[in-house]
Amino acid sequence: MAQLWGGRFTKQTDAAVKAFNDSIGFDKRLYRQDIRGSMIHARMLGRQGILSEEDCRAIEEGLTGILSDIESGKLEITSEYEDIHSFVEANLIDRIGDAGKRLHTGRSRNDQVALDMRLYTRDAADGIRRQILHLLETILEIMEANTETFMPGFTHLQKAQPTTLAHHLGAYFEMLRRDYTRISDCRVRMNECPLGAGALAGTTYPLDREYVAKELGFDCATRNSMDSVSDRDYLLEFLSDLSILMMHLSRFSEELIIWNSNEYRFVEMDDAFSTGSSIMPQKKNPDICELVRGKVGRVYGDLMSLLTAMKGLPLAYNKDMQEDKEPAFDAIDTASACIPLFAEMLRTIRFNKKAMEISAMRGFTNATDAADYLVGRGVPFRDAHGIIGRLVLHCIDQGKAIEELSLDELRTFSDRFDEDVFEAISLRTCVNRRLTAGAPGEKAMEKEIAASRSWLEAQA
Repeated sequence: MAQLWGGRFTKQTDAAVKAFNDSIGFDKRLYRQDIRGSMIHARMLGRQGILSEEDCRAIEEGLTGILSDIESGKLEITSEYEDIHSFVEANLIDRIGDAGKRLHTGRSRNDQVALDMRLYTRDAADGIRRQILHLLETILEIMEANTETFMPGFTHLQKAQPTTLAHHLGAYFEMLRRDYTRISDCRVRMNECPLGAGALAGTTYPLDREYVAKELGFDCATRNSMDSVSDRDYLLEFLSDLSILMMHLSRFSEELIIWNSNEYRFVEMDDAFSTGSSIMPQKKNPDICELVRGKVGRVYGDLMSLLTAMKGLPLAYNKDMQEDKEPAFDAIDTASACIPLFAEMLRTIRFNKKAMEISAMRGFTNATDAADYLVGRGVPFRDAHGIIGRLVLHCIDQGKAIEELSLDELRTFSDRFDEDVFEAISLRTCVNRRLTAGAPGEKAMEKEIAASRSWLEAQA
């Protein structure tokens, strides 16, 4: 028995049609979820008096044996079966006889696959959330060690104002924290049990759907049987969340690639997370960052594939929905591979603190603070802005930073400059005077890091 239907058919399915229609090649990874759902379904049928205790016991023992044999490699999931559901049921019947034929009582493959995918996606969401927490821990440890590592902040890829490495990486901490909470929110919405919805209109059997939902760890049973079998919103939402997550990793990767370049030299990648060139012996390439950046397109494509598959489907179930699995599996696999590898790469990076500080000094990142200094001495801001602009132009011509000019040189631009200007525009002063919530000042960052540490520990 390789399929769960056929009584009204008089001809065998064409071989090419069978190959095109079958999903066993990719949905076989759902075997744990399928067997688990079947076990709970059988228990519920027994509790409700729909199946005998003897049949229920035989079904559960048979399913336990199938799961054990798959896990040990004794039983192989082969392509002769249409899908994972027919594989499990056919093997169950082979092992326990007629009792196995009663397992499908009160359910359809429509609500069965809907259950399997929710269970699988929920497990995947939990796994990815754990990976994000590990990455967040790595970022936070670097932040804690670098509240006084000065560097330029950028806008338009041009040096703008001084900041710290802790502050810069804190931006990615916030992005990934949002990714974590987004996936957590998505998990809440997906955590409803569709089993018992039948093909689309429920069943005449007295099923206890809430029992099944509770036993499988769901918050409740789904509320509409047609929606139950035709809903893929939770997958669309999850793939959207993964797309945003991957976009954040791509932005982070792009910055590390730039920082790793000879022109910046802000970071040096560990040898274990770099590769070389087959022709240029001097090369040390940030391939992990580049691959993460490249793989974002796969996840975007997976989301678009599923959106396109769902966009014109009438209620309820349609075979198009079989196309949900491959993009979902690919997006999950891609993100699950990228996050821990990125975290380990980041953990081994060496930050060149001196190069960062010199870059900040040479980039006129303290120009705004120099203008603020003049404002503090009674110069209108717009006038101060113009004075510092001319001063920067002079520094460019001289090949100097603002703080490298003498006081006499500064006073040729404004007589409001005094000896205290050099302290006022030092990187340390520029950064640490910024004490508003979320700013890079040491006191502000200490508070933010402490709050982030408390949040992270609360998720454990």
